[in-house]
Amino acid sequence: MTTATAGQPAVKVIDTDTHLTEPHDMWVKRAPASIRDRVPQVKVLDGVRSWVIDGDKSIGTGAHPNSAILKEGGKVRDLDQFLKLQFEDVHTGSSSIRERLAVMDANGIWAQIVYPNILGFGGQTAAKGDPALRLSCVQIYNDAMAELQEESGSRLYPMALLPWWDVKEAVKETERCAAMGLRGININSDPHTVKDDNGAFIPDLGTEHWYPLWEVCNDRNIPINFHIGASETAIDWMGQQGWPSLPRDLRSGISGAMIFFNNGKVVSNLIYSGILDRFKALKFVSVESGIGWVPFLMQALDYQNKEIAETRKFRKKPSEYFNSNFYACFWFEQGQDVADMIRKVGVDNCLFETDFPHPTSLYPFDDIEGRMGDLTYEERAKVLSLNAAKLYNIPV
Repeated sequence: MTTATAGQPAVKVIDTDTHLTEPHDMWVKRAPASIRDRVPQVKVLDGVRSWVIDGDKSIGTGAHPNSAILKEGGKVRDLDQFLKLQFEDVHTGSSSIRERLAVMDANGIWAQIVYPNILGFGGQTAAKGDPALRLSCVQIYNDAMAELQEESGSRLYPMALLPWWDVKEAVKETERCAAMGLRGININSDPHTVKDDNGAFIPDLGTEHWYPLWEVCNDRNIPINFHIGASETAIDWMGQQGWPSLPRDLRSGISGAMIFFNNGKVVSNLIYSGILDRFKALKFVSVESGIGWVPFLMQALDYQNKEIAETRKFRKKPSEYFNSNFYACFWFEQGQDVADMIRKVGVDNCLFETDFPHPTSLYPFDDIEGRMGDLTYEERAKVLSLNAAKLYNIPV
């Protein structure tokens, strides 16, 4: 809980993007004996400690903990040092519920939304197994997340992974996870780049193929989250954005900044697909993408629709769908710039996050309310707490 404005109650901050450093035995200890050797686990593969699936397929060479927060405190801000870290080196709050809650209490955070690492931010890595194995891996993960939510005293809220390669199974898993109390789903943003078990490309998210899933989420108020890097094509930490002449850490910095804009592509396609005229109550969350690009993109979508696609009629202007159906999460933006951006994006459409314990996360979380510029108390309460509380059904 942050310090309240004079005469006002404290704001219970809800951090809408954090990650779990998955314990090495998370799948193994929950898997039936028949697949225990095939579920994700850490082994030495070709002489290197790695996360593997199906016995010998690497899904994380080096078994990196995806945390930059050191066990003794402090944060690694050098890429080469970061890539050398192991599970034993990083803060136990990256993976342990009790220690995570202690970090939250020490830094004024009431609740956190939690995303995965090992199976991909959108569950895309699970596709390396056969259909039965990948479904079991997703279900085991979601079972573990339901346990985590309960054991945290309803302060940690993981988003459910989906078997996105099979829409019927995705619907069933969404319903199962909702019954377990999970508050939202986390989806691959580009399923159309992957072939199904029959060798045909999966339809994109704007097609009728996905209507059964959208219907469930629409009717049951289940938010749909797409995290940056939520597909094989969207994730590009070291790749194509930086020029070859730059050193690796600077190339990574450029890729890390440019990857935020990939979520704008997903927002744009969802709006132009027309599905929001059919499923009016759907709520989509653009996770870890910042907010500064939103006003420009919405103006551009309105303009392009009018100038080169005026025969494509929607019930509302493209930008108006963002106001009614989308949220965006920010963290590094601060001061008067962020106050202005929040008002341009929409006070009701912005969520605060920290990205703990990733390298670009806010840590330590100093003066959270002070980062909000001249937002009023009511505006800060919405952005830091009430918007997320309403969206994810979190009691505050």
